Amino acid sequence: MHIISLSRLREFYEVHFNARSGLLGWYKIASNTRWQNFDQVRQTYPSADQVGNFAIFDIGGNNFRLIVLIDYNASKIFIRHVLTHADYDKNKWKNDSWFN
Repeated sequence: MHIISLSRLREFYEVHFNARSGLLGWYKIASNTRWQNFDQVRQTYPSADQVGNFAIFDIGGNNFRLIVLIDYNASKIFIRHVLTHADYDKNKWKNDSWFN
């Protein structure tokens, strides 16, 4: 999958260094995978959730959330949000114009 964009992950783990290894591990796996549907995502990441059209990944022992839009046909993943668990729980990410 082509991931857009790694810089969002970097920006987050520069502030939250303990998220670095989890985010880079996710990036390595996701960029070397060609998921065709969410069921395949769950085979790789059993704890992943789908909320609306977004896929949500637990990162760093459930301390962080990575929220992405996956375009399976184009083999692209758009990183929409990287949040602490506390920020995720505020649900402001649902105001994203890409969320439905």
